[in-house]
Amino acid sequence: MKKQGILLAAVVMFCAVGYAQAQDLHGSFDLTLQSQYVWRGFTIFGSKSAIQPSLDVDLSGTGFGVNVMGHIANSGGYVNGERWDYNLYYQNMLCPDEAHAIMYRLGWVYYNYPDHPTEGRNVPGLQNAALQELHAILSLPKMCTAGVVPSYVLVKLWPSDSGSYSGSKSPIGGTASGYAHIFMLDYPLTIGGILPETPEQVLNLHAEAVFNDGVGPAGQNVDHDWSNAVFGVSTGIDLADNVTLTPGVFHQVTMDSSLNMNSDGTPSKANETWATLSMTYKF
Repeated sequence: MKKQGILLAAVVMFCAVGYAQAQDLHGSFDLTLQSQYVWRGFTIFGSKSAIQPSLDVDLSGTGFGVNVMGHIANSGGYVNGERWDYNLYYQNMLCPDEAHAIMYRLGWVYYNYPDHPTEGRNVPGLQNAALQELHAILSLPKMCTAGVVPSYVLVKLWPSDSGSYSGSKSPIGGTASGYAHIFMLDYPLTIGGILPETPEQVLNLHAEAVFNDGVGPAGQNVDHDWSNAVFGVSTGIDLADNVTLTPGVFHQVTMDSSLNMNSDGTPSKANETWATLSMTYKF
């Protein structure tokens, strides 16, 4: 069933790419493999790997776009945590010719858990773990002449059904409702080319720190505190026209033990390290 679901998602996305090309739209199709799936500090599938297919379509250069992304475990036993994200967004730039130019993105996301267990059907809404989110992303791409790009992300997350598994009916007493503040720094470091025909290569250095203001996607109680910091490096390797392979390595410093749990149910403050490999086709 899992393989059929992945195949169906790939077919649907490729059909959407074909339709987008026929309508002269632009976007990208991406397939990412993660050695361990970590989302905003939360270890979703334990130490297991995950695959993430995604399709992003820019609606004719208007700034409006649509993104669909799946998060699928590569091991059994995690089907209830698998998720599909449906994202509508608008992005643009203020004062593009000035040093204080601001890139911004405003988005709404629906997080759907299609295979969440339904044992609680006798309790209205308990089987529904779906979430919704509003977010704003602000970046200053020209502020630092050295090339460092600071960004800030404001997230508001809440359960689609207040009486659901992720809301007031959470079996572990928490709720997904809350805010998150993410502060990021990115820097493109240029080095010698990895491939003989490539004169130079850009390493994308990334750092972020997260202040979790009570957001617990699985319904657990989460402290209002600095939760985690992430450091990573990735680079894009052009394989063909519009096709890019992007490997990356990331390390998370977990600062708050309420984010994740050990197998015995006790809080965990373990740090995490994982690798990613993405194949992206732009159209």
